[in-house]
Amino acid sequence: MDKPICFMETINEAYVSDKYQYTMGKSYLDCGKQDQMAVFNLFYRKAPENNNWAVVSGTEEVIEMVLKLGSEPESFYERFLPGEEYKEFRKYLSTMKFTGDVYAMREGEIVFPNQPVVTVVAPLVEAQVLETPMLCILNHQMAVATKASRVCRATDRPVSEFGSRRAHGPWAAVYGGKAAQIAGCASSSNILTGAFNGVPSTGTMAHSFITSYGSTVEGEHQAFTDYIRTHRGENIILLIDTYDSLRCGVKNAIRSFRENGIDDSYAPGYGVRLDSGDLAYLSQEVRQILDEHGMSRCKIFATNGLDEYLITDLERQGAKIDSYGVGDAIATSKAAPCFGNVYKLVQIDGEPVLKRSEDKIKLINPGFQITWRISAQDSVKGNRIDGYVFKADVSCLRGDRMDQAIQQGETITLRDEYDAYKNKTFEAGAYEARPLQVQVIKGGRRVAPQHTLEQKKAFYKDNLHHFSPAERRLINPHYYKVDISDDLYDVKMKIIGKLVKEIEAFDL
Repeated sequence: MDKPICFMETINEAYVSDKYQYTMGKSYLDCGKQDQMAVFNLFYRKAPENNNWAVVSGTEEVIEMVLKLGSEPESFYERFLPGEEYKEFRKYLSTMKFTGDVYAMREGEIVFPNQPVVTVVAPLVEAQVLETPMLCILNHQMAVATKASRVCRATDRPVSEFGSRRAHGPWAAVYGGKAAQIAGCASSSNILTGAFNGVPSTGTMAHSFITSYGSTVEGEHQAFTDYIRTHRGENIILLIDTYDSLRCGVKNAIRSFRENGIDDSYAPGYGVRLDSGDLAYLSQEVRQILDEHGMSRCKIFATNGLDEYLITDLERQGAKIDSYGVGDAIATSKAAPCFGNVYKLVQIDGEPVLKRSEDKIKLINPGFQITWRISAQDSVKGNRIDGYVFKADVSCLRGDRMDQAIQQGETITLRDEYDAYKNKTFEAGAYEARPLQVQVIKGGRRVAPQHTLEQKKAFYKDNLHHFSPAERRLINPHYYKVDISDDLYDVKMKIIGKLVKEIEAFDL
């Protein structure tokens, strides 16, 4: 009997897949369709929690995953495609490398429904088998990033991601920490997130550290003293709610800080953490006590099941909190743990195709697309030094009339897909445009530049502040114009019209 597979030793992200990707692949090969050039779009239809938009994270891992395709021996495929009938297909897979092109949005991009986050252009089997692993990566990271964005937009104070213990597995903890930082979190507690991305991880202490000194007030004091002594030179945060935050916790913290020469002149910074109780009231009382003892620069850090709604309410109540730690609300995107990216065939051998459904929301845009983001001067909505704000997005068929007009800087008019009376004209010379999808793989080789985590965070922050404040608000955000080109609309309607006629005429 074969030795059992050790998951963590043998995992290859390219094969974190569903069986039907490969049963379809066999049919494509057996029917001679494997070399047909396919275009697949990965996109979502509706953002979670009534968000106006989502934050892109995970495209870096997608690139790595795609390039691992075809890196396993023939015996590997026999584990899930056994039998003589799969022999030729297993041989095909063992030599099948990705040879196509991939276009993707950068990590930190802000994306609206139906816009291609990733576009794959490749021979049919190569493109098809990427569906599940690609969705696995992006659905997780975009859920976390989008939730982190909401939490961080609830406050001007730093938010740290502390959710590894509640994350849905080791991968989720590591990459979730990355996604959270891209979308605004100041740091992550996960040590591998920090190590893999070249940034420091952060942390304080657990209640167990304090109770290890015995459940006494003096034991709490000794725990604080030893922690300070063994971490001098670092930022020091003491957890003060193990027994009683106000009557002993904060007092023992002050006592230990003083005995070890930690005061407002301590350059690395120092503070206390509250992890239970009425955080608004306790933070106000703790702040007063600290200030009375000359520790005005001692920070108050708060944790305990926080999310964007609780943080908003704490600040409304005048809480004296300097920094927040948020766990499962971000790490699991607790209120909406399943993100809705889908991966759909939109073109085969140059012919645009689409999926039509009983559900209107499931109707997709066909063809090989590109999305342009239009920005212009706006003295009313603008909140940036350059005065430019994002005004509209338009998805076009690559090379169609709108795409060419935008590239040449000509006057353009965007028309609402569902309301002919809604349109917006941008005059030549009065707008700027940039494509949201960039080529990251060409002919099976990576062509995308590497970006650091700090660069991804800066890219997200810059994008965020090009939207108006009304479009950034958490509750009932203002509508942002997202359209498709006239040519894309016409192709879409032509396919639908032809299908409807065929369906009406069809019978057994």
